[in-house]
Amino acid sequence: MNIGDAAKASGVSAKMIRYYEETGLIPPAARTEAGYRIYSDQDVHMLRFIRRARDLGFSVDGIRELLGLWRDRDRHSADVKRLALAHVADLRQKIRELEDMATTLETLAACCHGNDRPDCPILSELETASVLPAKKGAVRKLNGM
Repeated sequence: MNIGDAAKASGVSAKMIRYYEETGLIPPAARTEAGYRIYSDQDVHMLRFIRRARDLGFSVDGIRELLGLWRDRDRHSADVKRLALAHVADLRQKIRELEDMATTLETLAACCHGNDRPDCPILSELETASVLPAKKGAVRKLNGM
């Protein structure tokens, strides 16, 4: 099947298929005499695997590691579990950081009168907040709030 058919069958766009090939995530596709990419059912199966891993938030490097484990029939399931649980920990950290951002914005919005006057504590905070080094899990206190 051509790249368009493979994209439809796998749920991965043709652009992403090309990207995955360029970065070495997937092996180069077979080519017709005219140079068009052709894909097998096995290729589509691999693309579906990648799509599902992306849907779960794995990075390209994480997917590369998962693919390596998937292809290795001598793998230990403990290695797969370790990778999955490490990803869960990363996701939970991102959730905490997003919750912190939402709380900060809610606090700022609560301090804003939301009227037709130009003064705005939200913009003032963005303008005057000191820049702190990024630290996982750290919540910066609002200036004077």
